[in-house]
Amino acid sequence: MKARPIVWVLLPLALFAFVPDRASGRNADTTAAELDSTYLVDEIVVTATRTHKKIIDVPYAIDRVRMDDVKFQRMVTVDDVLGDIPGLFLQSRYGNHDVRISMRGFGSRSNTGIRGVRILLDGIPESEPDGQTRIEAIDFQSLGSIEVVRGNASSLYTNAPGGVINFISDIRFPSSFFTNFNQFGSFYLRQNGFKSGVRTDRYGLLTTYSYHNARGYRAHGEDYWHIVNTALEVNAAENATLRIYGYAADGLMRLPGSLTKEQLDADPFQANMRDVSRDTKRITRKGRLGIRYESTFGEDEIELTTYGTIKSFERTAGTYRVFNRDGLGASARFVTHRKLAGRRNEFSVGGDWFYQYGPIQEYENINGKKGDILLNLTDERIGNAGAYAQNSFTLIPERLDFLLTGRYDNVRFNFKNQILEVRSAGRRFEDFTPKAAFNFKLTPTIAAYTSYGLGFDTPAGNELDNFPTSSNTTPLINPDLKPQHSKNYEIGIKGDLIATSSRVFSRVHFGATYFTSIVKDEIVPFDVFGDVFFRNSARTHRSGIEIGLDADVVAGLRCRGAYTFSDFTYDEYAAGTVEIDDEGNIVTAGDDFSGNTVPTVPKNNFSVSLSYERSLAARVTGFVKANYAAVSGLYVDDANSAQTEGYHLVDPLVGIDVAFGKLDLLLSGGANNIFDETYVGFVNINSTAKEFYEAGEPRNYFGGLNAGYRF
Repeated sequence: MKARPIVWVLLPLALFAFVPDRASGRNADTTAAELDSTYLVDEIVVTATRTHKKIIDVPYAIDRVRMDDVKFQRMVTVDDVLGDIPGLFLQSRYGNHDVRISMRGFGSRSNTGIRGVRILLDGIPESEPDGQTRIEAIDFQSLGSIEVVRGNASSLYTNAPGGVINFISDIRFPSSFFTNFNQFGSFYLRQNGFKSGVRTDRYGLLTTYSYHNARGYRAHGEDYWHIVNTALEVNAAENATLRIYGYAADGLMRLPGSLTKEQLDADPFQANMRDVSRDTKRITRKGRLGIRYESTFGEDEIELTTYGTIKSFERTAGTYRVFNRDGLGASARFVTHRKLAGRRNEFSVGGDWFYQYGPIQEYENINGKKGDILLNLTDERIGNAGAYAQNSFTLIPERLDFLLTGRYDNVRFNFKNQILEVRSAGRRFEDFTPKAAFNFKLTPTIAAYTSYGLGFDTPAGNELDNFPTSSNTTPLINPDLKPQHSKNYEIGIKGDLIATSSRVFSRVHFGATYFTSIVKDEIVPFDVFGDVFFRNSARTHRSGIEIGLDADVVAGLRCRGAYTFSDFTYDEYAAGTVEIDDEGNIVTAGDDFSGNTVPTVPKNNFSVSLSYERSLAARVTGFVKANYAAVSGLYVDDANSAQTEGYHLVDPLVGIDVAFGKLDLLLSGGANNIFDETYVGFVNINSTAKEFYEAGEPRNYFGGLNAGYRF
């Protein structure tokens, strides 16, 4: 590792530290105490584990990001807000709209969209019934916090063996406000909009509108989006709350495609000419309306949610496909707190149902335009239904808790070719996934935990596409592809070291987890001349370590760090492959990939950031931050035929926050990849044409100006 990046991380912080603190009535001890109070009161309660509990009391690896902590940063990609989470590996393929999110290897199989990780927006599934997810409609400006549950959550949610991410709207604002936000940057980045909140004694209304437009850092990589998010909170009674959530998103993104190694070396930011000639793109229009009712009755709680979704999605590749999907969903949860054998006991039971239906039309793609001839018309219906129960029992008061959860899932697929009815097909996948866990409090703020549970992950709808070498090529649905099952074990420790009277390290939040998973029939993609299909490997073994740190070093100086070590290996994997030999002939072979490393997951993933916040004058706060990330190389295919080079990124950031009475101005600016390192930011797995590589962002600059008024 070169010394120069570390120098550039530390230099802005050192210079900024010499600016005198001119704020009146504040000292180091007061600042530390305020930070401790904020952390202890606000950051310890989470809901993504389907219960309202303090993080310290839940035997999961959990992280919570408050959007106030990232208010100076660029908010374009999910990396901008979740880059400091251990165990999480993010690869943004085209901005924020085709991101691969991998947790403990789950999700790494996807060449498009998110798999194996449950994505929620205000607790409502953004993941579709089959588990695939895109996050176009999630506007980071509208959020108040993000909860990340790392590790197997199949006992609570459908298709969540990797974990859960819950994006939570900023509906708990204390008073009415209006904010205009603007971000500009390299490659013609433009992101503008507003966020408003109206608060009365009984009502709270949040509305956010964002417009995003960027040319992209690669040829044929432009995108634009309009996103509206709204949330209404009504205090219907003393112990009852009604919330209504809605969003609408409309946008287009062009896709530059993946490159061979030769193309990458010649020009890493060129587009694949095949994708240019096809005008490969995605046009999305989607919306959702959700209603939630929550109430408490003495020792009991009830939550009822219903929602509807609409989506129109056009995708151009070899053909021009038009997807129209409507969905209906509902969930219910009941929680009761009753003592059992004189000990605290919390029992909850709930269920989920989500059904999605609509036609898929396929036309000729004529240079990116939809042809007149209808090639295929398929009616697609996908639904999931599940029920879970969860019980937390105190074995030793204030010390040891035992958690037992279990869930049954039933996921159905029905496809019918409206042109050739003989090609209709259906499949059903079902399983029961239990989990047992212990949480032992070493002190009131430090806990050790361990768990063992089963995981279940069904194929997504597009992963069930049949391919020419399957055992039966007649049906629409691949008859051979099976769901993947996993056995997951973890042990960890997390907590806070609090010393409000100390001037150094007044607060240290830490977490460390060891995990191991045995995955049977892991679903992996393979590419046949630009068309992606999926198959099962026999058995995969994954082990790893996750370490996270968040510390107040001295007054105003904060250090955050994350390190993940991943050792993921195919124990048994015999696969048929389709390749092109040196003479250009198509060759089908049987290969044994047993002992190979799982692609697209780095063995070492490390990041550290130092930020310094200081009062420069009365009502004026300055901020400076530098982030350093190091990622080891990734294998590009199951054969481990090639590996990308590791890379190091340095990202500096500065900002200033000025308050004039009720008016607040926030000005920020920074750079990503300041040393302009060329690296592979996304790997297209198992490409037959060896088009594995997509370059990450080169050096780019950004700035932002937010103006807010609180009434």
